[in-house]
Amino acid sequence: MKVLILSTGTGEGHNSAAKAVKEQFEKRGIPCELADVLNFASDKAGAYGRRIYIWSTVRAKKVFAGAYRVGRAISSARLKSPVYFANALYADKLCSYITENGYDTVVMPHLFPAEAMTWLLRQHKLDVQTYFIATDYTCIPFTEETKVDYYFIPHEELTTEFIKRGIPAEKLVPTGIPVSERFLKLPEKREARGQLGIPADKSCILMMTGSMGYGRVESMTAKLVEQTGEDTHLYILGGTNEELKKTLRDTYADTERVHVLDFTTEAHLYMAAADILFTKPGGLTSTEAVAAKVALVHTKPIPGCEDRNVAFFTQHGMSVSGDTEDAVIQKGLKLLRDPEAQAEMRKCQEKYGKPYAADAVCEFICGQKEAAQEEA
Repeated sequence: MKVLILSTGTGEGHNSAAKAVKEQFEKRGIPCELADVLNFASDKAGAYGRRIYIWSTVRAKKVFAGAYRVGRAISSARLKSPVYFANALYADKLCSYITENGYDTVVMPHLFPAEAMTWLLRQHKLDVQTYFIATDYTCIPFTEETKVDYYFIPHEELTTEFIKRGIPAEKLVPTGIPVSERFLKLPEKREARGQLGIPADKSCILMMTGSMGYGRVESMTAKLVEQTGEDTHLYILGGTNEELKKTLRDTYADTERVHVLDFTTEAHLYMAAADILFTKPGGLTSTEAVAAKVALVHTKPIPGCEDRNVAFFTQHGMSVSGDTEDAVIQKGLKLLRDPEAQAEMRKCQEKYGKPYAADAVCEFICGQKEAAQEEA
């Protein structure tokens, strides 16, 4: 068995899910490689695709929202979208790479490689098992035009939605969204704070903006500083948005309780240290928060799939949110000051969360491989 995991850099969540699965395969001693599928496209095409995604979600959210709505309206299992044909352009190169390197299993936590593999398998006889991992709590547009062996979805309650969108029921496996083992082996809050240099005797609000720094962070930070006292420290994980981080650091240079941090691989420790987490509702980050059992407040979403994430989490008591920025802050601060509400939220997270999804994904894939070998 030799596994190729295909993701791409349009948002770090897909890559984080990919790395979590890779972690589990390697733990089992199974050869596994993680590759960016857009590297099989031309350099210009790959870089252009990433830039367009980042621009549309950071600078032009109305454009992104409109595109998402149109995509959902025209998405069909029978008709192929421009997304499908765009990813078909590099499928032959991907096919050569798979055959030359002897991969027999392909795992895809992103729509782009699933589209490419769908085209590839229609054009070539390729003896591989294929798996798609949904990283949002909804069936995103164009998923149904893909054709892979199995689809790992975030929760069994989403099965009906995926079936209605055209995915065969027998191909759906409700494992959850894979997260790294780091989020399952967290230190106690006091120990995590000691490791990070966070005061043990202060309230700690963590704000995560995503790897590219989304959200109305400046406005929310100002309101949180205004509505909390000196006993509350605010830690902002600013991702890779250098402009945002500079603005915040300049604004709060004289405010010792506001800490603006660079992109970090220690998000799990900050979650363990925090009393409450404000984050944009990406599927992966939200799932990590549930695995860490941190009191969760969802902020302004990227229009489209993240709206569905908010709905799923709030309906199941795993987060709070609001229709306006002020409502989000009010609900968040109310949660911060209510330990009983936090405890109740953690119970819901434990009830509905699937923290061991990465292990479940690998177990299922290995089981399918063993079954195929027995039949051969």
